[in-house]
Amino acid sequence: MRLHLTSPGEPLPGLAEIAAEYPWRFGDGPDDVRIRLVPGDAPGYAIEREEGGWRLTYDRPRDAYRALGVAMGGLSPGAGASPFRSLALMLDVSRNAVMRPASIASYLRKCALMGIDTLWLYMEDVYELPGEPLFGYARGAYTAAELRAIDDQAHRLGIEVIPCVQTLGHLEQILQWPRFWPLRDTERVLLAADDDGYALISRMIETVASCFRSRRVHIGMDEAHGIGSGQYRRRFGERPPFEILSAHLERVVAICEERGLRPMIWSDMYFRLGSAIDHYYDPDSVIPSWVAGGIPGPVELVYWDYEHGERAFYDEWIRRHREGLGKDPVFAASGWTHHRMWAALPKAFATLSAGMAAARDAGLAEAAVTLWGNDGTECDLFSALPAVQRFADLAYGAAADDLAANFAGSCDATLDGWLAAAELDLLPGSGDPVAWRGNPAKWLLWHDPVLGFLTSGLPPWLAGHYDDLAARLARAAQVRPGDARLAFPALLAEVLAAKVRLHAGDHTGLPGLADGVRRLRELHRRVWCGDNKPFGWDVIDRRYGGLLARLDHLAEHGSPDYERHDPYPDGGAIAQCLPYARVASAGFIS
Repeated sequence: MRLHLTSPGEPLPGLAEIAAEYPWRFGDGPDDVRIRLVPGDAPGYAIEREEGGWRLTYDRPRDAYRALGVAMGGLSPGAGASPFRSLALMLDVSRNAVMRPASIASYLRKCALMGIDTLWLYMEDVYELPGEPLFGYARGAYTAAELRAIDDQAHRLGIEVIPCVQTLGHLEQILQWPRFWPLRDTERVLLAADDDGYALISRMIETVASCFRSRRVHIGMDEAHGIGSGQYRRRFGERPPFEILSAHLERVVAICEERGLRPMIWSDMYFRLGSAIDHYYDPDSVIPSWVAGGIPGPVELVYWDYEHGERAFYDEWIRRHREGLGKDPVFAASGWTHHRMWAALPKAFATLSAGMAAARDAGLAEAAVTLWGNDGTECDLFSALPAVQRFADLAYGAAADDLAANFAGSCDATLDGWLAAAELDLLPGSGDPVAWRGNPAKWLLWHDPVLGFLTSGLPPWLAGHYDDLAARLARAAQVRPGDARLAFPALLAEVLAAKVRLHAGDHTGLPGLADGVRRLRELHRRVWCGDNKPFGWDVIDRRYGGLLARLDHLAEHGSPDYERHDPYPDGGAIAQCLPYARVASAGFIS
C-alpha cells in the first residue's frame, strides 16, 4: 500500500523528508491511498475515513507526524493525544560513536512518525570549541556547521534540539590533557570555584547555544563523584559537597541567564549527597532544606530512572522531587542500549511502562527516553527504536497491542525480529526482565578464549540457543527493508554459538570461529561507519584484534594437545575453571 499525501493547511516541511526516507511507501498514482493532513482544534490527532481516502486531523506538528506514522502502520479509524508538553529522545554521541548528521536526520524522521518533538543531543566534548584544539581532539567533534545542519533538519520535522553538555562531572575526556589540568578537581570532575573554569564553561555554553534555535540547554552535573575531594580540597580546603554543588550551580546558571538560556540538570547528585551510602535511590537520603531552597528558580530538574519496574517507586521519587526539592521534574527513562551489543528491549518496555504511567498520572509536563553508549557504544543505537516507539505510544495512551503496527509504520520493520535480537542477552530462564541486567553476549564475545575463567558455569543448552537465534534472526533480517539491521545480531549469535562450544572444550570449530569473528568485525565496521564518524572505532577494533590474536594463540599453542603442551608452564595454567562473578564489560571507556 502506497500513500498519496496532501497537506492543504499549514505547511509541514517534514513530509518531504519522510517521503525521501521511505520512497517506496509514497506515490501519486491512481491506485495510491489518498491522505489529507488537516489542522484541527482538538488536542492530539484523529484518523477518519472520507470520500476518496482518509483525513488526518492534528493539533500540533508532532501530532500530524504521529498520525501519519500510525496510518503507515495500518489504516483504521482512531485518535490519540498526549498530555506531555514535550516528548524527547536523548542520543548519547559522546561514548566513541559520534553519529553522523545524516544518521541523526534518519533517526529523527522515524521518531517524528512516533510523535517525538524534542532531541536532547548529549555531547560532553564532541563539539569544536574555538581556540581549544584539544577540546574533542581526535573524537569526531561536530563543527558549528554540522550542529546547525542537525538543528535545521530537526526543525523541518517540528523537533526542538536541546544541546546537552557537562559543566561539572563527566569531563574526563578534556581533563586528561595537560592544558586542562589546572581546571581539574579529580580526573573526571571540573574544579568548582575557579574563575578560569567558569570562563571555559561560558565559552562552552556560548558555542553550543549559537548553533541551535532552542533557548534551553542541559548543563549536566550528574554523577560528579568525589566533588571537592581533589584539587579543590588542596586549594580551598574542606567544604561540604552540598555547598560546593550549590555554589557551582548558581555560577553556571548565571552564565546561562546572561545568554537568555533556560538550564536543566540531572537531579541525582542531590540524592547521592544526601545519602549516607552515596546511592541515588537511597530511601533514607536527606536533602537539607537550605539546599533545596537554594536551587535557582530557572533550573529544571531531570529525574532519571532506568531500573525500576514498580510503579510505586516512581510515584515516590516524583513526590520526593516535588516535596524535597520543590520542583516538578522532567522524567527521563531509558531505551537500555548501555553496556551491551543490542538494546535490552524487554527491560526497557517494563521500566518504561511503570515510569511513564507514574509520570503521566502525576501530571509531569515533559518526559524523555535516553539512549546511552557506555563502554564504547558497541550497541547499535538504532536497536532501541522499538523502545522509543513504546515510549511515545505510552505518552499517547496507545495500547500495547498497537506497538507492532506502529513500529512497522514509523520504521518499516518487524517488531518480532527486533525483540528476538534481545535474546542475545535475555536467555531462557532469565526470569523477570526488569531484574535482569546481564549482558552475556558482550562478555562471551570478548572473553579470553585461552583462560576462560568466567565460563565454568555455561549451561549445556547455550550453544543451541544461539544457533537457533542466529537462524531466526537471519530470516527476520529479510522481512522488511528496516529489518536489515538484524544481520549484525544474527551473525553475532552465530559467533557466540561457536565460542560457547570452544569454551566447553571443543576445539574442532576454532578455524570457523576465527573466520566468524573476522566477518563479524567487518559487518560491525560497516554498520559503525555507516552511522557514525570513524573516530572511536579504534577502540572497538582493538577489541576484535585482541580476540583474534588470542584465537590465533590458542590455535598455535593450545590445540589439539593442550594438556601435553602447556602454554603457561611453571604453574601458570588454569587447570580448572572455577565459578566467578560475571563482568559487565571487557574494558572501560566512559
